[in-house]
Amino acid sequence: MITEIIKQIDGGQRFLVCAHSSPDGDAIGSTLGLMLGLEKLGKEVVAYNADGVPDTLRFLPGADRLVTDLSDQPAFDCVFVLDAGDLKRTIDPVAERAPVLVNIDHHPGSTFGTICYLDVTAAATAVMIYRLFKACNLTLDTDIALALYTGLLSDTGSFRYSNSNAEAFAVGGELVAFGINPWDVASALYESQPPERMKLLSLVLATLHISTDHKYASVAMSLDMLQEAGALPEHSESFVNYPRAISGVEVAVFFRQVDPTKVKLSFRSRGRIDVSCLANQLGGGGHKNAAGGEMSGSLESVVPQVHSLLETLLN
Repeated sequence: MITEIIKQIDGGQRFLVCAHSSPDGDAIGSTLGLMLGLEKLGKEVVAYNADGVPDTLRFLPGADRLVTDLSDQPAFDCVFVLDAGDLKRTIDPVAERAPVLVNIDHHPGSTFGTICYLDVTAAATAVMIYRLFKACNLTLDTDIALALYTGLLSDTGSFRYSNSNAEAFAVGGELVAFGINPWDVASALYESQPPERMKLLSLVLATLHISTDHKYASVAMSLDMLQEAGALPEHSESFVNYPRAISGVEVAVFFRQVDPTKVKLSFRSRGRIDVSCLANQLGGGGHKNAAGGEMSGSLESVVPQVHSLLETLLN
C-alpha cells in the first residue's frame, strides 16, 4: 500500500489532508506532519479539520494554517483521510473533492478509500505517516518530527497504554533524535491546562458513578456544565481516563451532551473487555480498548440505558 501511496504523491501536485472531527493529538499531529512532509516534497497542501485545532495543540508548527471550511477550495489531485475510522467523521464530503482518496488509519473496520492503508497494530496513525516518509526517503526536520511525536505520545497516553509496542518506542526515539524536547511536548499537552478545563473537570467529577461491583464507572457532562465553567467541548478531552483510573474498573464511560436530544459516548477498557463491540451496537466504533458512539435522547435517559448495557456485558 505504501508503494501505491508514493505513486499518488509523485503523480499529484495539489493535496488535501484531513482527519476526524473532534480531533485528538494523533489526528492533528498526523495531519500537520503529513502536510509539512508533503510540502517538503514540493507539493501544494491544504490541511482541514471541521473542528479546528484544540487549544492544547496550537503549539504545533502549521497549526495556524489548518482550515475549517473547504467551500472556496478548488479541486485536489488527491485527498488523504487520516485516523478517521469512518469517512463521515470528516464532516465535509471530502471524497468528492479529488479523484483519489487515500485512507491511512489504525482503527479496525476502516476500509474506505481508493487506497486503504490500514494497520491495526500501529500504535498511532502518526507511526504510519512516519513509515511513509521513510519509504519516500524524506529527511524529516524538527517541525515534522514534533507533529508526529505529539500524535504518537497522545495516542499511547505517554507510552502508558497497551498499544505502546516496540515500534512505538523505537519511532519515538528516532523522532526525538531530530531535536525534539520531550519535556516541552509533555508540558504543552498535559501541564498547560486552561482554567476553564479545570473548572469543568470539577463539575464533571461530581457526577462520578461506580457500579456496585466496581467493574465499570462513568462521568457525564451537560451543556449547563459547559456554560457554568465557561468552557468548550474540546476542554473535556481525556476526561474518560478519570473513571478508568479507579482500581478494579474494567470499563469507563464519558457521557457528553451535544444538544438536548443527543449524547456522545467515549468508552475505555483495561483490556479484558472489547468496548468496540459495545460502541458498534450504538452506531459507533473504535478499538478494543478505546471506542466511541452516539445516542439519541436526553442525558438523563441515555446514562441509565448505557449502564444497563454494561451490566449485561460485564456479567
